[in-house]
Amino acid sequence: MPQRASPAQVEHEIVRACHQGLDVPGLQHEVLATLRRVMSIDAAFFATADPDTLLFTGAHAEEPLRDAQARFVENEFGAVDVNKFAALATSSRHVASLDDATRHERAASGRYRDIMGPLGLGDELRAALVVDAHCWGYLCLHREDHELGFARDDGDLIARLGPHIAHGLRQAVLLHGPGGAATGPRPGVVVLADEDLAVVAMTPEAEALISLITDGPRATGPLPVPVHAVATALMSLERGGTSAPRVPSTRARTADGHWLDVHASRLQEPPDGRIAVVLERAGGHTIAQLLLAAHGLTPREVEVARLVLRGTATTTIASTLHISRHTLQDHLKSIFDKVGVRSRRELVGRLLGSSPPGD
Repeated sequence: MPQRASPAQVEHEIVRACHQGLDVPGLQHEVLATLRRVMSIDAAFFATADPDTLLFTGAHAEEPLRDAQARFVENEFGAVDVNKFAALATSSRHVASLDDATRHERAASGRYRDIMGPLGLGDELRAALVVDAHCWGYLCLHREDHELGFARDDGDLIARLGPHIAHGLRQAVLLHGPGGAATGPRPGVVVLADEDLAVVAMTPEAEALISLITDGPRATGPLPVPVHAVATALMSLERGGTSAPRVPSTRARTADGHWLDVHASRLQEPPDGRIAVVLERAGGHTIAQLLLAAHGLTPREVEVARLVLRGTATTTIASTLHISRHTLQDHLKSIFDKVGVRSRRELVGRLLGSSPPGD
């Protein structure tokens, strides 16, 4: 039994862990182990997210959640329910409990009726992990099915810790894994059945890429969470669901520290309108967008940096963004400071692993 600690002590220890440059598994372990010293947690789900699409890029799920992972994903992207992760990511308060959302009428939630209740779980405390307006992951804590759920103080603690945990996840992107594109297998394709997302076919390239995804033990057969998530998101998008993401795509971290782009689309050929999920090594520009967000650039700085990465001349950048050259230089200085470089050439080299034709 973990030693009980004061909330202040736990908060201090987690904040410290979030700023130590841990990798994702290490951060997940430290956060959950330390939280258990101050609150009762009977099961936990701790996922990383793509800050652009808000879809899962990987997930750590404890029992009994692991065996129901596919059903949780289907609820998240294919059903109307309370406290959806994407909704929490864009709300003013990024933390909410099931009891608060349903006014203690848990059966009002399909997630509780169909998944959690049968598993013996009751209240859940969900958090979108957001820092500098970017969501880097999600945390969901569960209690056994009992009338007493999470207290307001529990939610307040997670709300205070959320930005620090998000920072830790963001730092993991920067510190653990190379910048720039990786070489490896060609793009792979997984063909899924429409009704139950069973694997119909898989190319050898897809099998090789899936084996690289760091997603922990899987209860969904050969499908890691990011693959299952984009397929479910596509179906929700087709139905016009309110919880559907903008595009059914995400990025998944690999065991060698690189990234995969994962996309879902509907096959038009018979039979059954099957779903194709394409996995491919992320290109330099894709990784650069992730790194720009990870370095905490403002929206305007991201616009400037994207144009720099395209090799756009300084005068053209100023004209395109309708800003003066002086203002542009201020933005560039801020970008260089945040990324830790001194010139446009170094910026491109850091983010793309290459140099532009000229400064």
